[in-house]
Amino acid sequence: MTQPDADPSGDELKACCAAAYSSDIVTLLLGDSYHPGGTALTRRLADGLALPQDGRVLDVASGRGTTALLLADAYHVRVDAVDYSRANTALAQGAAQAAGLADRTAFATGDAEQLPYPDGLFDAVVCECALCTFPDKERAAAEFARVLKPGGRLGITDVTAVPDRLPPQLTSLAARIACIADARPLDEYARLLASAGLRTVRTERHDAAMTRMIDQIEARLNLLRVTAAPRLTDAGVDLDAAPAVLEAARAAVADGTLGYALLIAEKSP
Repeated sequence: MTQPDADPSGDELKACCAAAYSSDIVTLLLGDSYHPGGTALTRRLADGLALPQDGRVLDVASGRGTTALLLADAYHVRVDAVDYSRANTALAQGAAQAAGLADRTAFATGDAEQLPYPDGLFDAVVCECALCTFPDKERAAAEFARVLKPGGRLGITDVTAVPDRLPPQLTSLAARIACIADARPLDEYARLLASAGLRTVRTERHDAAMTRMIDQIEARLNLLRVTAAPRLTDAGVDLDAAPAVLEAARAAVADGTLGYALLIAEKSP
């Protein structure tokens, strides 16, 4: 992945994130869900949204379609999904066909800050481990609110952080792409959503899921270091720096600087 300038624009950040998260190496390191807690936490989030059968749901920053396909299959809803990466959109469409869910899902390439959907279309919007990477979080929150029906719910799982306490290893461009450097405290996410007209009705801490993912990445890196080191290097993974970054992340979770959370907010009826 080509690194943009030291102070990249919003579009450059989006392009860099899209390139990273469409990489097969990232899938090998993070797993299919791409976020702490995996599908178990996605189900917990969906349960809290009280999704109506045959309702309309939007999955923002949908990646390769894991969340969208789970919702369509297990909760019997119609899911539209949007991702900035054309490669991920194509892979998600193929996965939907293979799962027999193409009639209940629609995958599009687009920008979370300019969602390609009309006002008030969706019963629920979900966004997993992605708001923290958006350059203009306020605009994205406003877009979530715009496309929700009155009384509709937004479900988020995301990295939380106390930015001024993050160590240097966790404030680089790579750390931003890894959902850390521009993450915010949980109460700041709630304030950001409130400014868009979305009232937070439930929050949960899931910091242990973050630690488990760090452990998983470390174990998989150690394996891939032996079996696929050139692929890691080609994908931009700094094998020399990785151990220190992972240890810094683990310590940040332990002292409360870094974590993971679930948040559900509601648009006024």
